[in-house]
Amino acid sequence: MDRLIYTAVSGMNASLNRERVIASNMANSQTIGFRAEILQATPNTLEGPQLEVRALSGTEVSGASMKAGTVNRTGQPLDVAMQGDTMLAVQAGDGGEAYTRRGDLSVTVTGVLQNGDGLPVLGESGPITLPPGSGVTIAQDGGILVTDPATPGDPPQRVDRLKLVDPSGSQIAKDLTGVFRVAGGGVLPEDENASVIPGALEGSNVSPSEVLTEMISAQRLFDMRTKLVETARQLDEGSVRLMRIDS
Repeated sequence: MDRLIYTAVSGMNASLNRERVIASNMANSQTIGFRAEILQATPNTLEGPQLEVRALSGTEVSGASMKAGTVNRTGQPLDVAMQGDTMLAVQAGDGGEAYTRRGDLSVTVTGVLQNGDGLPVLGESGPITLPPGSGVTIAQDGGILVTDPATPGDPPQRVDRLKLVDPSGSQIAKDLTGVFRVAGGGVLPEDENASVIPGALEGSNVSPSEVLTEMISAQRLFDMRTKLVETARQLDEGSVRLMRIDS
């Protein structure tokens, strides 16, 4: 009986974690460049002379689906969609280097180029700062071109290049803030051959219909495990009544 309840409660905890991940993916189905999180369940056996046959199912977010999202044309000069496996380097909140597929860029009042999450975009020598009031466009190779409004007839000048990296062959992991980092620390080298699609954005790779189906399935599984606990309670009460009759 104890084993039955233990297994059911362990499964209920795993189901709750799964529902949280599914809910997070569902909430970000419209977030630009979002990568769906993947939950992994691992049985953790409790060691000891009396408990070694019991295993608690531990769950954690092990990674993210790197399937490409749909690319939509926006025509905005600061929007970029990364091609292939290319990722954009940004400065995370703790000052470290991180990577993202989110390419809805903008320029702050102080001239800092940032993405839609408000993270400074990295260039060839760190965060990119642009002249205030300048016209900015981004080339296919990630080059940043600016024009001076005072001299609109002059050709745009290249001032920097987005740091674009290829994570292929390297282990990266999504952190709690939603950006990717090199597992174990370190940074990825710039990929000179990487390219972007200017004037376009890549959407989330979460399919709303698929994630809704997953949520329904997870809820049903949680309900089944709840009924299992109720069945264990009824069996336990039946055993108690039987013992009372015998006495």
